[in-house]
Amino acid sequence: MATKATSADPPSADAANASNGSAQAAHLVNDKCIAEHASGLPLNLEGIRTLSFGDDAPDELRELEHASGLHVFSAGYDVYALPKHHMPRRGMPAAVAAQGITDLRQLDHNPRLNMASFVTTWMEPEVTALMQDCLNVNIVDMDEYPSTTDIHNRCVSMLAQLYHCPTPLDKAVGSGTVGSSEAIMLAGLAMKKKWQARRKAAGLPADKPNMVMSYAVQVCWEKFCRYWDVAEAYVPVEEGRYGITPELARQKIDENTIGVVGILGSTYNGEFEDIQGLNDMLEEVNKEHPDWQVPLHVDAASGGFIAPFSFPDLAWDFRLKWVKSINVSGHKYGLVYPGMGWVLWREPGDVPEDMVFHLNYLGSDQASITLNFSRGAANVVAQYYQLLRLGRDGYTSVMANLATIARSLADGILATGEFEVLSKPHGVPLVAFRLKQRKDEDG
Repeated sequence: MATKATSADPPSADAANASNGSAQAAHLVNDKCIAEHASGLPLNLEGIRTLSFGDDAPDELRELEHASGLHVFSAGYDVYALPKHHMPRRGMPAAVAAQGITDLRQLDHNPRLNMASFVTTWMEPEVTALMQDCLNVNIVDMDEYPSTTDIHNRCVSMLAQLYHCPTPLDKAVGSGTVGSSEAIMLAGLAMKKKWQARRKAAGLPADKPNMVMSYAVQVCWEKFCRYWDVAEAYVPVEEGRYGITPELARQKIDENTIGVVGILGSTYNGEFEDIQGLNDMLEEVNKEHPDWQVPLHVDAASGGFIAPFSFPDLAWDFRLKWVKSINVSGHKYGLVYPGMGWVLWREPGDVPEDMVFHLNYLGSDQASITLNFSRGAANVVAQYYQLLRLGRDGYTSVMANLATIARSLADGILATGEFEVLSKPHGVPLVAFRLKQRKDEDG
């Protein structure tokens, strides 16, 4: 016969087990609340029915969010992975979010140890503080930030002077860009539009433009040709010759050529192509075909901050008649963190007017030559800092030190007897090498 248990009766074993199970379940539920809050999705923990809190997080979680003494590894968030494909329903404490992202990046390599990159990986603390102050400055808003706009224009003028631009420095035509890729897009587009205008004025078709360049160009040139419908007229490389030559380039030029590209610092072995020779070749071509007027663009992404200091007598820039535009990466040997490029033109007439946008909805009339619009000012300010901080002597010393290190490294590599060096003495201070090519008795 069954009897009714009273409050005075001691708890049975079953009741004790149920109580322990309830406590365990409550603990799992609490963990689940935290997990759902972190991930934004209902979780189905073993033995626990999936719950839905709707838009309201549990009370424990609200208290957790406002706990000033929260320890990021005691809150339970670290038990679960950060969301990948969805936004969490509710946020998480700042310290937890920051720690989670920090931990997520642990598999990234140390940028200072990245020997496969030309990109700057260290700057002085003074300039990083300046950059921090500019993180919320949108450089496109010239009326609101006239001093920052002036800093940008000072950089353009200094680079124009460094590259012997014949245009008065206060009227130099150029623009800061996100990197050399954007700079190349703008310079290439200017060449294409100038070519189209000449063709249309002569009543000739303008639907088959091509660009002459070496196979050793950086991928952004391939992007330009693909995005802007320009045919690539590549000069192939071969064993012992890893760049373009004036003679081979001449064979590719025709009436549809919008321009020739010369590389001042190849991505593959750092060598400077013969820019003087390309210019002289174009002088002959344009005399023979006065209606062609084929320009020369110099891709100085790597070499633009090297040649003026390490090889000041080398003629590669606007000293040459047919050099109409130059791009350079401030975030390479300009010694600025990633995200800084520059494009400069020889004179205002080298930029088609329909590439210049005049905007007034932010205030007064503002001229813009960029592909994007909003952009932070931090890297522009950093570039100005480096130009002031180092000056010509400082950049010369940095490049001389890099060249010394490169020579020492090359000597050590050659001393092994197992390698041959492919980089050139006149070029980017790097070492490109490969295993010696050996032939057996079968060749």
